[in-house]
Amino acid sequence: MPIDPGLRRLALRTLLAAFAGKSAPDWALALLSEGLAGHTLFGANIAEPVQVAALTAQLRSVRADVLIAIDEEGGDVTRLAHRTGSPYPGNAALGAVDDPDLTRTVYAAIGTDLAAAGINLDLAPTVDVNTADDNPIIGTRSFGADPLRVARHAAAAVAGLQSTGVAACAKHFPGHGATLADSHLELPTIDAPLSVLRERDLPPFAAVIAAGTQAIMTAHIRVPELTGSGPATFSRAVLTDLLRDEYAFQGAVITDALEMKGAAGAAGGIGRAAVLALAGGADLLCIGARVDLALVEEVAAEIVAGVGDGRLSLSRLEEAAERNAAMASWTQQPVAATPHDGALGYAAARRAVRVEGSLVELTEPLVVQLESGHSIAEGRVPWGLKPHLNGTEQVSVVPAEASPEALAARAGLRPIIVVGRHTHRAEATRALIESLAASHTVAVVEMGWPSVWRPAGARAFVTTYGASHANGRAAAEALGLTAAR
Repeated sequence: MPIDPGLRRLALRTLLAAFAGKSAPDWALALLSEGLAGHTLFGANIAEPVQVAALTAQLRSVRADVLIAIDEEGGDVTRLAHRTGSPYPGNAALGAVDDPDLTRTVYAAIGTDLAAAGINLDLAPTVDVNTADDNPIIGTRSFGADPLRVARHAAAAVAGLQSTGVAACAKHFPGHGATLADSHLELPTIDAPLSVLRERDLPPFAAVIAAGTQAIMTAHIRVPELTGSGPATFSRAVLTDLLRDEYAFQGAVITDALEMKGAAGAAGGIGRAAVLALAGGADLLCIGARVDLALVEEVAAEIVAGVGDGRLSLSRLEEAAERNAAMASWTQQPVAATPHDGALGYAAARRAVRVEGSLVELTEPLVVQLESGHSIAEGRVPWGLKPHLNGTEQVSVVPAEASPEALAARAGLRPIIVVGRHTHRAEATRALIESLAASHTVAVVEMGWPSVWRPAGARAFVTTYGASHANGRAAAEALGLTAAR
């Protein structure tokens, strides 16, 4: 049965698609002419600034008000700098410095970079309060574990970003910071009463609403008291009763990627997830990164079917489309470009470095980088000290497979600097570091979310609060390992 073209166009106005490649395929352009709200760019779409600007101009040539979105958080989550690492520290480092003016300035610089590339919607900042040290998906993306600190930096980040004409999208409502599971892979549960969320997780969202954020992103998390057995992304109690009615948010509600297990897995498919999200109160639906024409048409058809069979009201669909159009219109307001110092992020990262113990007797060391995995949000982005070293030898090892005796022998009389992320999490990592410290002068550089663990026998413990290119340079400078500049 043919799909009503008016309803199809209305459904497309609620969708953020994506595509592979450094230029837009014909189908991605055709959908924009048919009403598609926009596209999200990922690392696979990014080569260098001139190419990105040409790509966004190509999209905008079809429709001036297209939404072009990206996950550019600075720190460990970067798309523009996915080949080298971000020139900005991330939220954890900014929270550690605790200078809201610095946070505002850094986010204004990020916004300036995005605007120059033709991108008008940043799926940032992350405003989750990271209360779980072993959170596998938030961590250094958070400004910290204190709700009030996170709130003041969240507001500053939104103000800085939006001063450049780039819409901010604060995430992940109602708070992803207490989870011990990754919603890309499963549906995490936060079994806490609403009273706890009000004190712990929701203050930053109140702050970004007051700061005028254009958008807020949903979390694919289950909060039984509010969401029952499903995720917040589908919950009217979360998106309408709490966010709209109680917190008076008037902007666009954007879903996290519906392809994630926390959404598609809970709904039985991306199309069904789209209908449930819209019915719950979401406006703009991120389909995900692996998108083609067939998937977009499938999702649009399911939305149209949802209107037909009563799962979704026509007025709710129209409301969602109008909110998205209003945000797109906001991004078209002229804003004067403000150039920034390219060294800004590196200076900010230096301010975040914390040193415990003594860095003396660490000259001419052997640097041992502990290989670690990456979250889906981060992707495979280079990290560590190697790009900044002045000829210092570095080896990379897998902690569970490494021989402390072999590493000690390789170091000889030299001190050892161990560089890792989340070094406290694995027993093999902790054992390797403490074994090396028993025979050598050892310093540890922690580039992930810090914990209270400190290795026995280590001479120094250096915390960077992130693993961006800027964080790596700051650590290398603190250790005296950088070449003369």
